[in-house]
Amino acid sequence: MAHQEIDLARPKQNVGNAGFTEEERAWMTQFLNSGFKDTFREIQPEKEKYTWWTYRSPQAREKNIGWRIDYFCVSDSILKRVKKSDILDTVKGSDHAPLEIEIT
Repeated sequence: MAHQEIDLARPKQNVGNAGFTEEERAWMTQFLNSGFKDTFREIQPEKEKYTWWTYRSPQAREKNIGWRIDYFCVSDSILKRVKKSDILDTVKGSDHAPLEIEIT
């Protein structure tokens, strides 16, 4: 599921759809407030990158009409050791992009 509007190419069109319901988003907020951090958003708070593109819409990936639904979350105590968190959106072979994280 996508947590924030920045995590979708078209948030207004998807409000209430599975993967972007108020209940799902509230759960993610509660999870993050319980001591976990979304590493990508912590390191790149304003970056608009996606991890998934629907196969039902032709050229969704090529047009970058996607969702960020894959996360790498760590505890607050590990966050200070995260040096890099990114989405490898140019790697193909799936409808999802791999995530990259560097922890020292």
